[in-house]
Amino acid sequence: MSRTIRSTAAAAAVAAVAVSVLAGCQTLPSASSGGEDPTNVSIMVGGLDKVIYLPAELTDRLGYFKEQGLTVDLQSQPSGANAETALVAGQVDGVVGFYDHTIDLQTKGKCIRSVVQFANVPGEVEIVGNNAGIGSTADLTGKKLGITSPGSSTDFLTQYLAGKAGATTDAYTTVTAGAGATFIAALENGGIDAGMTTDPTAQQIKEKGTGKILLDMRTEDGTRAALGGLYPASSMYMDCSYVDAHPGTVQKLANAFVKTLGYIKSHSGAEIAAQMPADYAAGSGGVPSYAAAIDASKGMFNSTGVMDAEGAKNVLQVLSQFNPNVKGKADSVDLAKTYTTDFTTKVARS
Repeated sequence: MSRTIRSTAAAAAVAAVAVSVLAGCQTLPSASSGGEDPTNVSIMVGGLDKVIYLPAELTDRLGYFKEQGLTVDLQSQPSGANAETALVAGQVDGVVGFYDHTIDLQTKGKCIRSVVQFANVPGEVEIVGNNAGIGSTADLTGKKLGITSPGSSTDFLTQYLAGKAGATTDAYTTVTAGAGATFIAALENGGIDAGMTTDPTAQQIKEKGTGKILLDMRTEDGTRAALGGLYPASSMYMDCSYVDAHPGTVQKLANAFVKTLGYIKSHSGAEIAAQMPADYAAGSGGVPSYAAAIDASKGMFNSTGVMDAEGAKNVLQVLSQFNPNVKGKADSVDLAKTYTTDFTTKVARS
C-alpha cells in the first residue's frame, strides 16, 4: 500500500476536471476499468490522519485488505470536498468521506453510492475560543467560523447549525482553517472565533486549554440534540457504475472494512494507536494524546457497516434546509441510490 498526499496544485487540477464533468453531467471512467473484478483499488481519504476516517488506514495496517486479495492505494486530501472531486474526475475508485456528498452529487446528475457506512454520527465538534464570547449557537452571528474547506461536510453542518440559530450565511464569515496545526493556530491567534473539527485536533485543543466544545457530535445523544436525529457520516462511497460493474471487489472491501469496525469496538485507543503510523501520534501531541483522541471518538463507529435508514432521511432533511443544490429538490432525491446495504449485510451473515 502506498500513501499519497495530494498537493494544492494537484487538487486544483482535479477540481477543474470535476467541475467540467458536473457541468456536462458526464461520467468519466473509473480509475480501474475492465470486465473482471479488479484487485487493485485506489481510495481517496478526506484526511488519512483524522480519527473519523480511522478505518481506512487501520484496515491496511491490520492486513485485512491483503486477506481479501486486494492491493489498496490509500491517498489523502485535506478535506472531504477535495476527495469528492477526485472521484468525480475519475482519478480514484472510491472515497472515504461523508455520506452527505452522495446526496449533494445526485442533484448534480451523478450517481454515487455509500457501500460501507462506518458511522451514524458525524464525529465532529464545534469548538470555540476561550475569549470568543460564544456561549451557544445563537452567538455565532458576526463571528469567524472555521471549516476544512468550502463544500465540505464541515461547511454543510456549519451552515445548518448557524441557520438553525437564525443566522443567514451573510451574518457570519466562514474561514478555511483545515485541521490539525492550521486549525489550532487559527483558533489561538484569532483567525477564527469557533470552528468545526474532529479528533485528534479537538483533543489537542482540550489538552492545551485554548478552547471549549460547544456542540459534541461524536455521540448519538449529542448528534440528536444538534441535528434532530442521527446523521450518517464517515463512509466508503463509490461511483454507482463501479459498484454495479465490480460487485466482487466491493464485497471484498466491505469484508475488510467491517472486520476493522469490529476491531475498533473491541480494542482500546492505546491498542489502536499502536497499529497506526508513528507520525499520526507525533502530529497529535504524542502517543497518549493520540490514544485519548481515539478513545474520545471511537464510539461513533458502528460494528456492522450498515446504513441507518432513518439517519439517511435526516441527512436529506438537514441538507434540504440550506444546501442550494438540495433545497427545493428533496422530493426528487432517490435515497435508495445513495447507499446500499447489500454488501455489508452479506458480511454480517457470514
